[in-house]
Amino acid sequence: MKTQSLLSAVAGAVLLSACAAPAPAPAPASASAAPPEPVFQCNADGARFAVGQPLSPQLEAAARVRAGAGTVRALKPGEAVTMELNGGRLNLDVDARGRVTDVRCG
Repeated sequence: MKTQSLLSAVAGAVLLSACAAPAPAPAPASASAAPPEPVFQCNADGARFAVGQPLSPQLEAAARVRAGAGTVRALKPGEAVTMELNGGRLNLDVDARGRVTDVRCG
């Protein structure tokens, strides 16, 4: 009798496992991975043309592109700025009249 009970239990377990839903297939690695962030390396020489010109959004954009920078910030006299080094950022020093006096990376 014990053998028949054991066989019935095993048969029931096999039947139940056949009804279980299959595990979902893993997503392809390339589809789930985000593309890498671009790496920018600023070269201030490309933005030297901006020195002496009045600051404008168009000038900032052109200087950023020509310097190969990822970001640009204008630094006005007396303005507090962070001192962290960012090799992909172009800094435009601006005087009180709003003209670019220097360009540098960092």
